[in-house]
Amino acid sequence: MSATRRAWLSRAWPHALLLPAALLVVMPFLWMLGTAFKPPAEIFEVSLWPLPRSWFGFTHFQEVLRSAPMGRFMFNGLLVCSGILAVQLLVAVPAAYALAKLRFKGRQWLFMGILGALAIPIQVIALPVYIGLATVGALDTYSAQMLPFFLSMFAIFLLRQVFKSFPDEIIDAARLDGMTEIEIVWRVVAPSARPAIAAFAVFSLVAHWNDLYWPMVVISSTQLAPPPLGMLLFAAAESGANYGALMAGAALITAPMVIAFLVARRRFIQGITMTGFR
Repeated sequence: MSATRRAWLSRAWPHALLLPAALLVVMPFLWMLGTAFKPPAEIFEVSLWPLPRSWFGFTHFQEVLRSAPMGRFMFNGLLVCSGILAVQLLVAVPAAYALAKLRFKGRQWLFMGILGALAIPIQVIALPVYIGLATVGALDTYSAQMLPFFLSMFAIFLLRQVFKSFPDEIIDAARLDGMTEIEIVWRVVAPSARPAIAAFAVFSLVAHWNDLYWPMVVISSTQLAPPPLGMLLFAAAESGANYGALMAGAALITAPMVIAFLVARRRFIQGITMTGFR
C-alpha cells in the first residue's frame, strides 16, 4: 500500500466512524422539521422516514404563531438567558482570576469546594430556594428564573483553567504601571480568554434557553413563560394532539440556539481546545 493511500485511509476512517454518530444526533432534528412540514394524515403513518412525501407548506408554523404568543416566549427566553449570562460572567471572571493568580490562604480548598459544587444539580437545592423566593414574594417573576443561576461554578472552573496559563510577567508589569487588580482582570486578562468566554456563553445560553424544570417550579403566568414552558402550556391548552404544530413550535424555539452556535462555533471550538485541567 502506497504512502498516499495510507495517509488517505488514516484521514478517512475517523470520518467514517463519526458520520453515523453525527446522523444519529441530527436525526431528531430532521424528524422535527419533517413533521413540521407534513400534512396531518402523513404524521400518523407507520413509517420511519423522517421527511415529508408531500409538501404541506408553512401551515403548521402559521397555526403556532396564530395560537401562541411565540414572540413573547422568545423575548422572555432572551431576557432571562442574557441576564443570567451577564451576571455569571461578572462574578466568574474575577473569581477565576483570584483562584488562578492570587495567593491567599485556603485557595486550594476553595477550588476543591467549587469542583464539589459542580456535582450538585439544581434539583437538590430547589426546595429551599423556592421557599426563600416565596418568603420574599419573588415567585412568578423574571428574577425568580434567573437568581439561582447567577453563580456558575462551571464558569469559574473553566476560566480558572484558562487564566492559569496567562503569563505572570504581564500581570506584574501591569501592576508596576499602576493598574489595580480589577483593571488587570477586565483590561488585561479577560480579553485573552475570549474564546473560553464564548464557549461558556454557548453552554449557558443553550442550557437556560432549554430549561423547563425551574420555570415550571417558579412561573405560573403565561406572560413570563420562557420558550420550553410556553410550548408546554401551548401543547396543553391549544394544540392538543396537533403534533405538526408542536414540531413547528419546537423548530422555532430551537432555531435561535442553532444560529447562535453557528455564529460562535469558531470561538467555541477554540475555547474548548484551549482549556485543560492544570
